[in-house]
Amino acid sequence: MQPSDVKALLEARLEDCDFYIQGEGCNFQVIAVGDAFEGLSPVKRQQLIYGALAEEIASGAVHAVSIKTYTPAQWASAPENAASPGQGA
Repeated sequence: MQPSDVKALLEARLEDCDFYIQGEGCNFQVIAVGDAFEGLSPVKRQQLIYGALAEEIASGAVHAVSIKTYTPAQWASAPENAASPGQGA
């Protein structure tokens, strides 16, 4: 599975979010930015991402996922934002 595959799956399953994916094989780093995370605890935010990838995780197509989530306001000042252009976009 490629980062673009993971991005396409997430975009199809979670609306109004932007995704920046890195990784290869079955190990990926996901940065998700969207209003969907507003007011959610860090655990609930991660559960949204894991839930969207549940089938792929269960099948072994995705083995390890590192997740960072941001609202658009948080993303504006996030350190990863400076390095985001081109990351799996």
